Amino acid sequence: MDTNSRFLLKSFRKYYKENHPIMPDRFTKREFGFMFFDRPMVQRHMGFPNPEDLNRFMIAQVPSHSYYSTAYYRKPGAQTMDEKEWLGADLIFDLDADHLEGADRMSYSEMLGKIKEEMINLTDSFLFSDLGFGEDSVHITFSGGRGYHAHIPSKDVLTLGTHERRELVDYITCSGLDIDWVFPFQKVATSQMKTSAGSRTNVAKDRLIPPPEAGGWKRRMRNGLMDLVNDFCDLDPKVLRRTYPSLSSNNSTVIKMQEDIRSSRKVLFDKNNMASMNRNTQEMLVRIMAEDVAPSLSAEVDKPVTPDIKRIIRLPGSVHGKTGLRVTPITRHQLTDFDPLRDAVPSSYSDGPVRITLKKDYEFDMKGEHFSLSGETEVPEFAAVFLVGRKAADYGYASEKKESLF
Repeated sequence: MDTNSRFLLKSFRKYYKENHPIMPDRFTKREFGFMFFDRPMVQRHMGFPNPEDLNRFMIAQVPSHSYYSTAYYRKPGAQTMDEKEWLGADLIFDLDADHLEGADRMSYSEMLGKIKEEMINLTDSFLFSDLGFGEDSVHITFSGGRGYHAHIPSKDVLTLGTHERRELVDYITCSGLDIDWVFPFQKVATSQMKTSAGSRTNVAKDRLIPPPEAGGWKRRMRNGLMDLVNDFCDLDPKVLRRTYPSLSSNNSTVIKMQEDIRSSRKVLFDKNNMASMNRNTQEMLVRIMAEDVAPSLSAEVDKPVTPDIKRIIRLPGSVHGKTGLRVTPITRHQLTDFDPLRDAVPSSYSDGPVRITLKKDYEFDMKGEHFSLSGETEVPEFAAVFLVGRKAADYGYASEKKESLF
C-alpha cells in the first residue's frame, strides 16, 4: 500500500470511528459489498443482521467504497445470485456528471452544479409530476463522487421487472417518442374531383396540437411548441438557425416561415391545430420539435442502472474513496442549495495542516475557503483528503521523498 492509500485509510478510519453508516430500509434483506485501500479484491455477498456488526466491520476493515443492493433477498449472504432468492428491488435513478456532454472540459465544481440541475429536473418534471411519486417516497442521495441517486423504496414498484423499469427510463429520456402521436394528422376533405373511375376526394393533412388538458409528453410538447413559436416570432433568422440545428433552411426561407408563423400565432393554440400555416412550415416545426426541442425537455439518467434489478449502489453515510466526501441523504428542499464541497465534507477531517504535492495547479472552493494551489504546499486535512482521493496531489512533499532515497 502506497503513502497516498495509507493517508486515506487513516482518515477514513477516524471517520468511521466517529460516524456510522445509515442503514437502508429492510437492511437484513440486502447484500453489501466493499472495496479496499490495501487489497484489490471486491468483497460482495455479505449480509449484516444488525447495525452494530456493520459498524465494527467498517472500523476494522476501512473500506474505500461501500455499497448495498437495491434488491431484497431471502438469503442476501448467499454466494450466488440464484441462491439469494430475489424478492424485489427499489426503483433507482442514477445521475453521474461523467455522462454529461462536455464534462471533460468542466471543473469538479462545475460538474456538480450541472448534475444537480439535472437531478432537480428529474425530480420536479418527472418523478413528482408525470410519475406521481410523493416527495416523501423519493429518497435523494449525493453519491459522494460526481452525482446523485434517487431511491424509491415504495412497495408499488418493488416487483417491477427489468422491462417495466426500462420503459420508465425510455419515458424520462424521450427514447422512441412518436412525433406523429404527439402531433397527429387531421385529414380534412377540401374538394372533390371527377375522374373516369368516379369521383375522388382531395384531402388536406394538417397537424393537430395537443390540447391544454393533455398530460405527460403531449403537455410537455405543447408547451415546447409555444416557446418555439415565440422564438420564430422574436428572434433573428441567424439566431434561430444556431438555436435549432435541424433548421437547415437558408435565411430567406426562414424569413418566410417567420411571416407564416406570425400571422398564425393567435389562432394556433386556440384551435389546437396548425391548419392556418402552410404545410412546409408545419412539417419544419414538427421536425424541430422532434430533433431539437424534445431532447431538451427530457431528463438525464444513467440508462443501464434503473433496469438492473440486482444492482449495488453507494451506502449512505459512507465516504467515497475518490473524494473523501460523505454519501449524503438530502431532501428535495435541501437539494436546491446543496453544495457537496461544503455540505458533504466530514467534520471528522481536521483543519490541521497536511503536506501535499500537487500534480498540477489546482483551484477550488471547499468549506468556505478558496484554494489556489501548486507544487509543494500545506492544506487542511479535509482538503488533503479530497485532493489525494481525486489523484490531484500526492501525500507529503516530493522533494523529501527524493532525499530519503539517498
